Amino acid sequence: MNQLPIPFLAAPAYAHTDAWLQALQSAMPEEKIVAFAALSAAEKANCTVAIVANPEPADLRQLPQLQWVHSVWAGVERLVTDLADTGLTIVRLVDPQLATTMAEAVLTAVLYLHRDMPAYARQQQQQVWQARPYLPARQKTASLLGLGALGEAAAQRLRQNGFAVCGWSRRMKSISGIECFHGDAALTQMLGNTDLLVCLLPLTADTQGLINSALLAQLPPGAALINFGRGGIVDDSALLAALDSGHLSHAVLDVFQTEPLPDPAWQWRHPAVTVLPHCAAPTNRSTASAIVAANIRQFRRDGVLPASVDRVRGY
Repeated sequence: MNQLPIPFLAAPAYAHTDAWLQALQSAMPEEKIVAFAALSAAEKANCTVAIVANPEPADLRQLPQLQWVHSVWAGVERLVTDLADTGLTIVRLVDPQLATTMAEAVLTAVLYLHRDMPAYARQQQQQVWQARPYLPARQKTASLLGLGALGEAAAQRLRQNGFAVCGWSRRMKSISGIECFHGDAALTQMLGNTDLLVCLLPLTADTQGLINSALLAQLPPGAALINFGRGGIVDDSALLAALDSGHLSHAVLDVFQTEPLPDPAWQWRHPAVTVLPHCAAPTNRSTASAIVAANIRQFRRDGVLPASVDRVRGY
């Protein structure tokens, strides 16, 4: 066992610290994984690597020899912001299980909208027994914003279930069976043919407020939105206006600018909104811990850091 323990740092109110400590320790028994509060002064002074889940920046600053942190989340926008004035290397979680889970969530939400489940829920409240018109999946186009590992897995799952599928990314991608678009001009082209728009983008300076009134206006009347990316990507006032006008038929929202979603938030009560509690693709502690363990072992062997976050791009 290496002499220095590896701390796990999370926000003070985080409920799953003990579960993460157990999973991480099980995945790398040759290491000693401890909570940050368990570190001695000498251990803090010499710590070079830490495992994190949206930690307090002040805690990280108590580790003067820290070289890199391994996040157990795929989203690292908060870390990038909190550590902007440091040279600390940030490694985010890249887990195939997360992509599988997200693809399942995207398919669930797309089918929920495709089969008019929100309308049937309203009919139930009114005790209306009436089947709604049906269109085959092949006559609906689901378009994804974001074609990284999560987006590609979701696109393939939708294609396997019969939907016409498009995807957009900043840079050119080529995915078998998926019509791929890239760049601002191509985004307009894709939106114009979209029935179901799925956002899987990370939150960066480029994506902040990307889904605004101008973007929503480019969707055909009656299109729907699914946001499984980050709340800050959507302009909430623009979304509300598009829903109230009927231009957008429904929105499935799993992420919000403030979480948990505050009680007064309009999304809770809007008849054309489905609210989810950031549950689309929870991290699997077992598979994530195995990935973190493999990266730390590699670092212990030869000092090579895993692929890290590009601070300019934000992911």
